[in-house]
This record gives sequence, structure tokens and C-alpha cells, in this order.
Amino acid sequence: LDRYAVPIEEEPVRRFLAGEPVDTSWLTPYLTLVQRATAAGKRFQRIRVVSEPLTDNDYLRYEFAYYPHTIAAGEDIRVLPRAQAEALDLPDRDFWLFDSRLAALMRFDREGHLHGVELTDEPQVVARCCYWRDVALHHAITFERYVAEHGELSPAS
Repeated sequence: LDRYAVPIEEEPVRRFLAGEPVDTSWLTPYLTLVQRATAAGKRFQRIRVVSEPLTDNDYLRYEFAYYPHTIAAGEDIRVLPRAQAEALDLPDRDFWLFDSRLAALMRFDREGHLHGVELTDEPQVVARCCYWRDVALHHAITFERYVAEHGELSPAS
């Protein structure tokens, strides 16, 4: 989605749009989780599918302001334009993979509210998600490269 309606993010989004400095205090539990997991040798990867131009989307600009902090914690964030994802026949739904053995299929409404998560270890579903992840990883570029190529999106803007 181009925007998620996550209650814990309401205030940080409001502050970001008001021009206040990025405050990661609310994100500390996630940053700690990523740091500990990556220190133990696990990988945290995210592929952010985005509609372009990003400059038209306040929520995506907000997310981009926070990504340097999650990257510093150890998360590998890649960006894939939505038009390219559609051309690759990637799904238009979010999912998480855990050790390529368990998939969490996210159910959001059009406004970005989470309405549930379906956990599955069904081999065909997990294999399909692994395929989608691999295709997306192959075509996505690093967050840093994406920002460098789209200078107007620097996290400070």
C-alpha cells in the first residue's frame, strides 16, 4: 500500500508533516529487535513497493525519513516502483516470510487498516511467497540508491 493506517504512527506522521525533527523513540522496540536479530546472524529485509512520484505521497515521504534508522539497526530496505512490480506480476498484498518456512499474509483494507494476519506453513503458499520475494529482490534497488537517484526524496526533505 502507499499508506498504512497504523495507530502508533499517527503522532509521528503528524509531527513529520508539521516539519518537526524525526523522533525514533516510539520505534525503539522495533530497532532493538532488528539489532538483536541481525547481531545473531538473522536477516531483516523489506521491499517497499512505491507509486511514483513519491513526492506526491506524504506517508511515503514520512516512511523514507525513518528508513535510515532501521537500516542503521540492520534492516536491508529495497525499493521497487509499483509499475515495475505490476509488470513482474507480483501480488498487490503484503506478506512476511520467516526463515522461508512460515508466511504471514497480511489483510489490509483500502485505507491501510490491518484486519488480520494469516500465518501459514503450507508448502505451496510459502514457496509462492519465496518466489515473489526472490523476484522482487532481483529487481528492487537499495534504499540508498533509490534516494540518490531521486534527490528530491532525501530523508531530510
